[in-house]
Amino acid sequence: MDPLKLICGLVLAVFALAPSSPCHAQAPAEFYKGRTIDLYIGTSVGGGYDAYGRMLARHMSRYTPGNPTIVPKNMEGGGGMRLANFLYNAAPKDGTAFAIFNRGTAFDPLLGNRNAQFEATKFNWIGSTNDEVSICATWHTTGITTLAQLTARELVVGATGPSGDTFQFPRITNGVLGTKFKIISGYPGGNDVDFAMERGEVQGRCGWSYTSVKSTRQHWLDRKWLNILLQLALSKHPDLPDVPLIMDLARNDEDRAIFKLMFARQVMAWPFVMPAGVPGDRVEAMRKAFIETMADKDFLADARKAIMEIRPVAGAEIQKLVADVYQTPAAVVQRTMQLLQ
Repeated sequence: MDPLKLICGLVLAVFALAPSSPCHAQAPAEFYKGRTIDLYIGTSVGGGYDAYGRMLARHMSRYTPGNPTIVPKNMEGGGGMRLANFLYNAAPKDGTAFAIFNRGTAFDPLLGNRNAQFEATKFNWIGSTNDEVSICATWHTTGITTLAQLTARELVVGATGPSGDTFQFPRITNGVLGTKFKIISGYPGGNDVDFAMERGEVQGRCGWSYTSVKSTRQHWLDRKWLNILLQLALSKHPDLPDVPLIMDLARNDEDRAIFKLMFARQVMAWPFVMPAGVPGDRVEAMRKAFIETMADKDFLADARKAIMEIRPVAGAEIQKLVADVYQTPAAVVQRTMQLLQ
């Protein structure tokens, strides 16, 4: 036999027997049938990320090929950094793990956080349940009711970790607008910051999703226990027409660029993400399942009951947004990093 034909035959035989052979690749429905998908949540129980994560877990299985069981698991720490590192470096890359962690965590490598051991552009972004407006708010007993007062008086606010909005947003506001937030970090999640406000341990919270306020602390709004001083986003929330928007307070183009770098993450407010390296057909199946879940009547009924906004953002759109933000000019990134120190 021709030696070349013999070699080719042996190569073909090896590929035919290999489990990863394209001829034996499993379709998503076949792969997921009878399996469990772990949905990791990067905060403690009770806050907005946890609420969105658990609600998605209850409904998304119906739209995922093969109808796998989706099990939520909390892995808090470092404002989402612990989970992001785990997802990138240790989580299974076969499609049986995905996560929701703090929206700002994706941009920590760009902003020089050395604890970030991942490349955000290589994650597979599945979608966000909402785009978002965050707020800075004070507890009603502080006497601070206007943004102008924040430039004259120190206000103690609680935060999770250096990669969380509750840390980064007040730092940027201090650096650009001259506010006097004193940040106490290390709380496991936003819910813990809320309890600290009630105890008088901190005086407010900045970088707090308005959706989360409505869904978990509506009674605080009803009783006027919160003073909302500032909106942190690219555009205002319809509920808050008279509350200043940070983008409108930029004094020059550089300030505006810094705000855009920081607050573009609001578009991917509650981001669900899979590890890098997951087979593309499984990523697309999960993205499709996510969007279909966002239109499910039972899911939407749950959201209305919990007072949680649903304005979904597709995974492909988030993938592009993350790539675009990573193209921010170096000078803007450098000044932003200095402000976050």
